[in-house]
Amino acid sequence: MARIKLKPLAHYSFIIEIKVRITDINFGGHLGNDQLLSLINEARSQFLAQHGFTELDCGGVPTMMTDAAILYQGESFFGDVLKFEVAAGEATAIGFRIFFKVTRTSDGKPIALAETGFVCVDYKTKKILPLPDAVKTICTAPSKDDLG
Repeated sequence: MARIKLKPLAHYSFIIEIKVRITDINFGGHLGNDQLLSLINEARSQFLAQHGFTELDCGGVPTMMTDAAILYQGESFFGDVLKFEVAAGEATAIGFRIFFKVTRTSDGKPIALAETGFVCVDYKTKKILPLPDAVKTICTAPSKDDLG
């Protein structure tokens, strides 16, 4: 079976721990794939907030998620505390990516690697906007080309 290929970064600039809630558990008795994306969204929001940004005011412009990729590496269960390591990178003229490494704090077991892509957009006019310099400065993660 073909799988997407995501690699962990050497360094993440932000860490947050989030506890898995009962509402995050699916019929299989473990963290649901949709709920993991919701937890990733929470980690992203906290990462942006650390820099004084929100998704609607990211350095002065709104952003829109353009893609998400998740490589599941292990199961997580109700009550687990997950560590989300987060970094931004791959800045372009109009967007950037946010990278995530998710592990269980109790044993360090890898749960997932993820990436989300963002573009700057004016929601009223539906036009793409330039990436602000303030956002470029938080993009410290190396590009995939630098990772080899």
